[in-house]
Amino acid sequence: MLRLHDYWRSSAAYRVRIALNLKGVAYEAIRIDLLGGAQGQAANRSVNAQGLVPSLVLDDGTALTQSLAILGWLDDAYPEPLLWPRDPIAKARASARALVVVADVHPLNNLRVLGRLEAQFGADADAKKGWYRHWVELGLAALEEMADGAGPFLSGDAPDVSDVCLVPQLFNARRFDVDLTPYPKLVAADVAANALPAFQAAHPDRVRPD
Repeated sequence: MLRLHDYWRSSAAYRVRIALNLKGVAYEAIRIDLLGGAQGQAANRSVNAQGLVPSLVLDDGTALTQSLAILGWLDDAYPEPLLWPRDPIAKARASARALVVVADVHPLNNLRVLGRLEAQFGADADAKKGWYRHWVELGLAALEEMADGAGPFLSGDAPDVSDVCLVPQLFNARRFDVDLTPYPKLVAADVAANALPAFQAAHPDRVRPD
């Protein structure tokens, strides 16, 4: 069975949980306590040189890291349903939407960066929240324009990699009290996705440790 090195509130790990559920792939969750620093310990570093989550360990012991790379592998290994459309233009557009979150928004707002703002620059909770909102709002504004428009999902009538990346980002945006009113297409896609069992089962509240 596949093993997912996971943290319940990691948006990157959340993406992988959604994808595994969409494809109906069984896995064992290995809980990594990020707040307790478990990500930097040998057990996690043995499968993830960066000391991060998620990591997906295959049956033969091969370890895959970086959420988007893991999603790509899942699409190759378990092609139904596809996370990336087959049409080359649609595929490129879905990737672009996903990368707004994965490459532009999330890296500036993850636990490591927020911790560094506090440690090096003395940022308090309000300053960190302001930093978070600035970058998230820039990314979401662009993503709102990039949405397909036909709905209900970002690329049209079925969820794809765009939605797999969007839903965890909006979950975190709400944690930081980001006003989502300016992004009706994103909110609609989020509602549509979260009506699906695969997304519901991946929600942090469903996998939160007791």
